[in-house]
Amino acid sequence: MLFQLYGSSTVTTLIGWVLVFAGLIILNEIGRRTKAGGMLIFVIIPAILTVYFIAAHCGAFGGKDNWTVAYMDGWFHYFKLYAADIGCVGFMMIKYKEGLGKKEWFKWWPWFIVAANIMIANVSDLESAFAAYGITGDFSGAWWASNEGVFIYGGWWNLLNFVAGMINIFCMTGCIKLYTSADKNKADMLWPDMTVWFIVAYDVWNFEYTYLNLPTHTWYCGVALLLAPTFANAFWNKGAWIQNRANTLAIWCMFAQVLPLFQLDWVPAALPRVYGGATEAGVTTMQLYSKAIEIYNAGQGKTEAANQAIQSLGITADPVAQGVVAILAVVANVLCITVIITRSIKMGKNPYSNNVFEGTKDFEEAMARAE
Repeated sequence: MLFQLYGSSTVTTLIGWVLVFAGLIILNEIGRRTKAGGMLIFVIIPAILTVYFIAAHCGAFGGKDNWTVAYMDGWFHYFKLYAADIGCVGFMMIKYKEGLGKKEWFKWWPWFIVAANIMIANVSDLESAFAAYGITGDFSGAWWASNEGVFIYGGWWNLLNFVAGMINIFCMTGCIKLYTSADKNKADMLWPDMTVWFIVAYDVWNFEYTYLNLPTHTWYCGVALLLAPTFANAFWNKGAWIQNRANTLAIWCMFAQVLPLFQLDWVPAALPRVYGGATEAGVTTMQLYSKAIEIYNAGQGKTEAANQAIQSLGITADPVAQGVVAILAVVANVLCITVIITRSIKMGKNPYSNNVFEGTKDFEEAMARAE
Protein backbone atom coordinates (compact mmCIF):
# COMPACT_ATOMS: atom_id res chain seq x y z
CA MET A 1 0.00 0.00 0.00
CA LEU A 2 1.34 3.41 -0.98
CA PHE A 3 -0.95 5.44 1.30
CA GLN A 4 -2.56 5.02 4.70
CA LEU A 5 -6.03 5.23 3.20
CA TYR A 6 -8.08 3.91 6.08
CA GLY A 7 -9.59 5.19 9.29
CA SER A 8 -12.37 7.65 10.07
CA SER A 9 -11.30 10.24 7.45
CA THR A 10 -11.13 7.85 4.47
CA VAL A 11 -14.36 9.01 2.80
CA THR A 12 -13.46 12.68 3.23
CA THR A 13 -9.99 12.08 1.82
CA LEU A 14 -11.40 10.30 -1.24
CA ILE A 15 -13.94 13.07 -1.83
CA GLY A 16 -11.13 15.62 -1.62
CA TRP A 17 -9.15 13.71 -4.25
CA VAL A 18 -12.13 13.56 -6.61
CA LEU A 19 -12.76 17.30 -6.18
CA VAL A 20 -9.14 18.13 -7.00
CA PHE A 21 -9.01 15.77 -9.98
CA ALA A 22 -12.30 17.05 -11.44
CA GLY A 23 -11.45 20.68 -10.71
CA LEU A 24 -8.11 20.43 -12.51
CA ILE A 25 -9.70 18.86 -15.58
CA ILE A 26 -12.50 21.44 -15.76
CA LEU A 27 -10.24 24.46 -15.28
CA ASN A 28 -7.75 23.06 -17.79
CA GLU A 29 -10.55 22.78 -20.34
CA ILE A 30 -11.51 26.42 -19.71
CA GLY A 31 -7.90 27.50 -20.07
CA ARG A 32 -7.08 25.52 -23.21
CA ARG A 33 -10.18 25.77 -25.38
CA THR A 34 -10.18 29.53 -26.10
CA LYS A 35 -7.70 32.38 -26.08
CA ALA A 36 -9.95 34.31 -23.69
CA GLY A 37 -10.02 31.39 -21.26
CA GLY A 38 -6.25 31.04 -21.42
CA MET A 39 -5.71 34.76 -20.84
CA LEU A 40 -8.05 34.70 -17.85
CA ILE A 41 -6.49 31.71 -16.08
CA PHE A 42 -2.83 32.10 -17.00
CA VAL A 43 -2.39 35.88 -17.32
CA ILE A 44 -5.11 37.86 -15.52
CA ILE A 45 -5.52 35.67 -12.42
CA PRO A 46 -1.73 35.28 -11.86
CA ALA A 47 -1.35 39.07 -12.20
CA ILE A 48 -4.05 39.62 -9.55
CA LEU A 49 -2.46 37.00 -7.30
CA THR A 50 0.93 38.68 -7.63
CA VAL A 51 -0.53 41.90 -6.26
CA TYR A 52 -2.20 39.89 -3.51
CA PHE A 53 1.04 38.11 -2.54
CA ILE A 54 3.01 41.37 -2.38
CA ALA A 55 0.27 43.11 -0.39
CA ALA A 56 0.09 40.21 2.07
CA HIS A 57 3.84 40.40 2.64
CA CYS A 58 3.49 44.11 3.27
CA GLY A 59 0.98 43.45 6.05
CA ALA A 60 -2.35 43.50 4.22
CA PHE A 61 -4.91 40.69 4.30
CA GLY A 62 -3.86 39.61 7.79
CA GLY A 63 -0.11 39.99 7.34
CA LYS A 64 1.78 37.14 9.03
CA ASP A 65 -1.53 35.43 9.83
CA ASN A 66 -2.47 35.34 6.15
CA TRP A 67 -2.68 31.70 4.98
CA THR A 68 -0.25 32.23 2.11
CA VAL A 69 2.31 33.98 4.31
CA ALA A 70 1.88 31.57 7.21
CA TYR A 71 1.98 28.28 5.29
CA MET A 72 3.32 28.82 1.76
CA ASP A 73 6.09 31.38 2.16
CA GLY A 74 8.99 29.26 0.88
CA TRP A 75 10.77 30.33 -2.31
CA PHE A 76 10.09 26.92 -3.85
CA HIS A 77 6.31 27.42 -3.83
CA TYR A 78 6.51 30.77 -5.62
CA PHE A 79 9.15 29.55 -8.06
CA LYS A 80 7.07 26.51 -8.99
CA LEU A 81 3.94 28.60 -9.51
CA TYR A 82 5.56 31.19 -11.76
CA ALA A 83 7.75 28.68 -13.62
CA ALA A 84 4.64 26.66 -14.48
CA ASP A 85 2.66 29.74 -15.45
CA ILE A 86 5.44 31.16 -17.63
CA GLY A 87 5.49 27.80 -19.37
CA CYS A 88 1.74 28.02 -19.99
CA VAL A 89 2.03 31.52 -21.47
CA GLY A 90 4.87 30.38 -23.73
CA PHE A 91 2.82 27.41 -24.92
CA MET A 92 -0.06 29.79 -25.73
CA MET A 93 2.30 31.95 -27.81
CA ILE A 94 3.38 28.89 -29.78
CA LYS A 95 -0.10 27.52 -30.46
CA TYR A 96 -1.54 30.92 -31.41
CA LYS A 97 1.68 31.95 -33.22
CA GLU A 98 1.87 35.26 -31.42
CA GLY A 99 4.89 37.24 -30.20
CA LEU A 100 7.87 34.97 -29.66
CA GLY A 101 5.67 32.07 -30.71
CA LYS A 102 6.29 33.09 -34.34
CA LYS A 103 10.01 32.45 -33.99
CA GLU A 104 11.34 29.04 -34.97
CA TRP A 105 13.95 29.06 -32.19
CA PHE A 106 11.22 29.58 -29.58
CA LYS A 107 10.02 26.04 -30.24
CA TRP A 108 12.79 24.95 -27.88
CA TRP A 109 10.93 26.73 -25.06
CA PRO A 110 8.75 23.75 -24.01
CA TRP A 111 11.81 21.48 -23.79
CA PHE A 112 13.72 24.10 -21.80
CA ILE A 113 10.94 24.82 -19.29
CA VAL A 114 10.23 21.12 -18.71
CA ALA A 115 13.94 20.29 -18.38
CA ALA A 116 14.40 23.18 -15.91
CA ASN A 117 11.51 21.94 -13.77
CA ILE A 118 12.88 18.40 -13.79
CA MET A 119 16.31 19.69 -12.73
CA ILE A 120 14.78 21.63 -9.82
CA ALA A 121 13.19 18.38 -8.64
CA ASN A 122 16.49 16.54 -9.12
CA VAL A 123 18.24 19.07 -6.89
CA SER A 124 15.56 18.48 -4.24
CA ASP A 125 16.25 14.74 -4.40
CA LEU A 126 19.97 15.34 -3.91
CA GLU A 127 19.29 17.70 -1.01
CA SER A 128 17.16 15.07 0.70
CA ALA A 129 19.68 12.27 0.15
CA PHE A 130 22.59 14.31 1.52
CA ALA A 131 20.53 15.67 4.41
CA ALA A 132 20.06 12.06 5.52
CA TYR A 133 23.75 11.35 4.90
CA GLY A 134 24.68 14.28 7.12
CA ILE A 135 22.70 12.77 9.99
CA THR A 136 23.62 9.08 9.71
CA GLY A 137 26.83 9.08 7.67
CA ASP A 138 25.24 6.86 5.01
CA PHE A 139 22.20 6.73 2.72
CA SER A 140 20.26 4.14 4.73
CA GLY A 141 17.60 6.68 5.69
CA ALA A 142 16.95 9.52 8.16
CA TRP A 143 14.25 12.06 8.89
CA TRP A 144 14.83 15.76 8.33
CA ALA A 145 12.51 18.79 8.46
CA SER A 146 12.25 21.14 5.47
CA ASN A 147 11.43 24.85 5.41
CA GLU A 148 8.06 23.88 3.91
CA GLY A 149 6.98 22.18 7.12
CA VAL A 150 7.46 18.62 5.90
CA PHE A 151 9.22 15.71 7.57
CA ILE A 152 11.15 13.96 4.77
CA TYR A 153 12.76 10.54 5.04
CA GLY A 154 15.81 10.85 2.79
CA GLY A 155 18.03 8.02 1.61
CA TRP A 156 19.27 5.96 -1.34
CA TRP A 157 15.83 6.11 -2.98
CA ASN A 158 16.42 9.83 -3.60
CA LEU A 159 19.68 9.03 -5.41
CA LEU A 160 17.89 6.50 -7.63
CA ASN A 161 15.14 8.98 -8.42
CA PHE A 162 17.78 11.60 -9.25
CA VAL A 163 19.19 9.17 -11.83
CA ALA A 164 15.67 8.58 -13.23
CA GLY A 165 15.08 12.34 -13.47
CA MET A 166 18.35 12.96 -15.30
CA ILE A 167 17.49 10.26 -17.83
CA ASN A 168 13.97 11.66 -18.19
CA ILE A 169 15.30 14.98 -19.49
CA PHE A 170 16.80 13.12 -22.46
CA CYS A 171 13.59 11.20 -23.09
CA MET A 172 11.96 14.29 -24.63
CA THR A 173 12.26 13.85 -28.40
CA GLY A 174 11.05 15.74 -31.46
CA CYS A 175 11.56 18.87 -29.38
CA ILE A 176 10.98 21.40 -32.17
CA LYS A 177 8.34 19.42 -34.03
CA LEU A 178 5.44 21.31 -32.45
CA TYR A 179 2.06 21.96 -34.03
CA THR A 180 -1.23 23.74 -33.45
CA SER A 181 -4.42 21.70 -33.40
CA ALA A 182 -6.66 22.14 -36.43
CA ASP A 183 -9.89 22.82 -34.52
CA LYS A 184 -11.68 26.17 -34.85
CA ASN A 185 -10.22 27.70 -31.68
CA LYS A 186 -6.68 26.31 -32.21
CA ALA A 187 -7.10 24.87 -28.74
CA ASP A 188 -3.87 22.94 -28.31
CA MET A 189 -0.13 23.01 -28.75
CA LEU A 190 0.72 19.51 -29.94
CA TRP A 191 3.99 17.68 -29.29
CA PRO A 192 3.30 14.43 -31.19
CA ASP A 193 6.62 12.73 -30.36
CA MET A 194 5.86 12.98 -26.65
CA THR A 195 4.10 9.63 -26.64
CA VAL A 196 3.02 7.20 -23.95
CA TRP A 197 6.66 6.11 -23.54
CA PHE A 198 7.68 9.48 -22.17
CA ILE A 199 4.42 10.12 -20.31
CA VAL A 200 4.69 6.90 -18.29
CA ALA A 201 8.39 7.43 -17.58
CA TYR A 202 7.72 11.00 -16.46
CA ASP A 203 4.67 10.14 -14.36
CA VAL A 204 6.43 7.37 -12.43
CA TRP A 205 9.50 9.58 -11.85
CA ASN A 206 7.48 12.64 -10.84
CA PHE A 207 5.18 10.68 -8.57
CA GLU A 208 8.24 9.35 -6.77
CA TYR A 209 9.64 12.88 -6.52
CA THR A 210 6.50 14.12 -4.74
CA TYR A 211 6.25 10.90 -2.73
CA LEU A 212 9.79 11.46 -1.41
CA ASN A 213 10.00 15.24 -1.12
CA LEU A 214 6.40 16.41 -0.67
CA PRO A 215 4.98 13.38 1.14
CA THR A 216 2.14 15.15 2.97
CA HIS A 217 0.96 16.69 -0.33
CA THR A 218 1.52 13.81 -2.75
CA TRP A 219 -2.05 12.44 -2.48
CA TYR A 220 -3.05 15.53 -4.45
CA CYS A 221 0.06 16.81 -6.29
CA GLY A 222 1.52 13.36 -6.92
CA VAL A 223 -1.65 11.46 -7.86
CA ALA A 224 -4.57 13.73 -8.82
CA LEU A 225 -2.34 16.34 -10.45
CA LEU A 226 -0.39 13.81 -12.50
CA LEU A 227 -3.41 11.77 -13.56
CA ALA A 228 -5.47 14.78 -14.75
CA PRO A 229 -3.35 15.59 -17.87
CA THR A 230 -2.64 11.91 -18.53
CA PHE A 231 -6.38 11.16 -18.42
CA ALA A 232 -7.12 14.01 -20.86
CA ASN A 233 -4.36 12.89 -23.23
CA ALA A 234 -5.64 9.33 -23.21
CA PHE A 235 -9.29 10.07 -23.93
CA TRP A 236 -9.81 13.34 -25.83
CA ASN A 237 -6.69 15.48 -26.14
CA LYS A 238 -4.04 13.31 -27.78
CA GLY A 239 -0.68 14.99 -28.31
CA ALA A 240 -1.26 17.88 -25.92
CA TRP A 241 -0.10 16.18 -22.73
CA ILE A 242 2.69 18.64 -21.96
CA GLN A 243 0.35 21.61 -22.39
CA ASN A 244 -2.19 19.98 -20.08
CA ARG A 245 0.55 19.12 -17.58
CA ALA A 246 1.76 22.74 -17.42
CA ASN A 247 -1.79 24.08 -17.21
CA THR A 248 -2.89 21.81 -14.39
CA LEU A 249 0.37 22.36 -12.49
CA ALA A 250 -0.05 26.15 -12.65
CA ILE A 251 -3.72 25.88 -11.61
CA TRP A 252 -2.87 23.63 -8.65
CA CYS A 253 -0.02 25.89 -7.53
CA MET A 254 -2.29 28.94 -7.57
CA PHE A 255 -4.97 27.11 -5.61
CA ALA A 256 -2.52 25.70 -3.04
CA GLN A 257 -0.80 29.06 -2.63
CA VAL A 258 -4.06 30.84 -1.77
CA LEU A 259 -5.83 28.00 0.10
CA PRO A 260 -3.06 25.88 1.67
CA LEU A 261 -5.31 24.75 4.49
CA PHE A 262 -7.35 22.69 2.03
CA GLN A 263 -4.74 19.90 2.06
CA LEU A 264 -3.38 20.62 5.53
CA ASP A 265 -6.55 20.78 7.59
CA TRP A 266 -9.86 20.96 5.72
CA VAL A 267 -9.50 17.85 3.53
CA PRO A 268 -6.08 16.52 4.56
CA ALA A 269 -4.25 14.27 2.15
CA ALA A 270 -3.79 10.57 2.83
CA LEU A 271 -0.40 10.09 4.46
CA PRO A 272 2.19 7.95 2.62
CA ARG A 273 3.34 4.62 3.98
CA VAL A 274 6.65 6.12 5.15
CA TYR A 275 4.85 7.68 8.15
CA GLY A 276 4.42 4.25 9.72
CA GLY A 277 1.80 4.16 12.47
CA ALA A 278 0.68 7.75 11.97
CA THR A 279 -2.95 6.89 11.26
CA GLU A 280 -3.20 4.48 14.19
CA ALA A 281 -1.65 7.12 16.46
CA GLY A 282 -4.12 9.74 15.23
CA VAL A 283 -1.37 12.03 13.91
CA THR A 284 -2.75 14.65 11.52
CA THR A 285 -1.12 16.43 8.60
CA MET A 286 -1.36 19.71 10.51
CA GLN A 287 0.44 18.20 13.50
CA LEU A 288 3.25 17.02 11.25
CA TYR A 289 3.47 20.47 9.65
CA SER A 290 3.57 22.30 13.00
CA LYS A 291 6.25 20.01 14.45
CA ALA A 292 8.39 20.19 11.28
CA ILE A 293 8.24 24.00 11.21
CA GLU A 294 9.14 24.10 14.89
CA ILE A 295 12.21 21.93 14.28
CA TYR A 296 13.22 23.90 11.16
CA ASN A 297 12.84 27.29 12.85
CA ALA A 298 15.02 26.05 15.71
CA GLY A 299 17.80 25.44 13.18
CA GLN A 300 17.63 21.68 13.72
CA GLY A 301 15.99 20.62 10.47
CA LYS A 302 18.96 18.53 9.33
CA THR A 303 19.97 17.12 12.69
CA GLU A 304 19.11 14.11 14.83
CA ALA A 305 16.48 16.34 16.50
CA ALA A 306 14.23 15.80 13.47
CA ASN A 307 14.34 12.02 13.98
CA GLN A 308 13.63 12.40 17.68
CA ALA A 309 10.73 14.79 17.02
CA ILE A 310 8.90 12.51 14.62
CA GLN A 311 9.50 9.45 16.80
CA SER A 312 7.87 11.35 19.67
CA LEU A 313 4.70 11.40 17.57
CA GLY A 314 4.61 7.60 17.53
CA ILE A 315 5.79 7.28 13.92
CA THR A 316 8.23 4.63 12.71
CA ALA A 317 9.77 5.10 9.26
CA ASP A 318 8.55 2.59 6.66
CA PRO A 319 10.37 3.44 3.39
CA VAL A 320 9.64 0.18 1.54
CA ALA A 321 7.29 1.83 -0.96
CA GLN A 322 9.76 4.68 -1.47
CA GLY A 323 12.45 2.21 -2.49
CA VAL A 324 10.18 0.14 -4.75
CA VAL A 325 8.87 3.16 -6.67
CA ALA A 326 12.40 4.58 -7.03
CA ILE A 327 13.47 1.34 -8.70
CA LEU A 328 10.40 1.45 -10.96
CA ALA A 329 11.23 5.05 -11.92
CA VAL A 330 14.73 4.06 -13.02
CA VAL A 331 13.43 1.03 -14.92
CA ALA A 332 10.74 3.06 -16.71
CA ASN A 333 13.19 5.74 -17.80
CA VAL A 334 15.91 3.29 -18.84
CA LEU A 335 13.33 1.47 -20.99
CA CYS A 336 12.17 4.75 -22.51
CA ILE A 337 15.66 6.00 -23.39
CA THR A 338 16.58 2.56 -24.75
CA VAL A 339 13.60 2.63 -27.12
CA ILE A 340 14.54 6.17 -28.20
CA ILE A 341 18.18 5.25 -28.89
CA THR A 342 17.15 2.11 -30.79
CA ARG A 343 14.61 3.92 -32.96
CA SER A 344 16.87 6.92 -33.65
CA ILE A 345 19.76 4.66 -34.74
CA LYS A 346 17.46 2.61 -36.96
CA MET A 347 16.02 5.77 -38.54
CA GLY A 348 19.38 7.57 -38.70
CA LYS A 349 17.90 10.68 -37.08
CA ASN A 350 18.82 13.05 -34.28
CA PRO A 351 16.04 12.26 -31.78
CA TYR A 352 15.83 15.81 -30.43
CA SER A 353 15.42 17.77 -33.66
CA ASN A 354 13.41 15.02 -35.35
CA ASN A 355 10.48 12.76 -34.58
CA VAL A 356 11.46 9.20 -33.68
CA PHE A 357 8.02 7.77 -32.90
CA GLU A 358 6.55 8.18 -36.39
CA GLY A 359 4.35 5.22 -37.22
CA THR A 360 3.31 4.52 -33.63
CA LYS A 361 -0.35 4.77 -32.64
CA ASP A 362 0.12 7.68 -30.24
CA PHE A 363 2.15 9.71 -32.72
CA GLU A 364 -0.24 9.22 -35.64
CA GLU A 365 -3.31 10.06 -33.54
CA ALA A 366 -1.66 13.28 -32.41
CA MET A 367 -0.58 14.24 -35.93
CA ALA A 368 -4.14 13.65 -37.17
CA ARG A 369 -5.17 16.63 -35.00
CA ALA A 370 -2.50 19.00 -36.36
CA GLU A 371 -3.03 21.86 -38.77
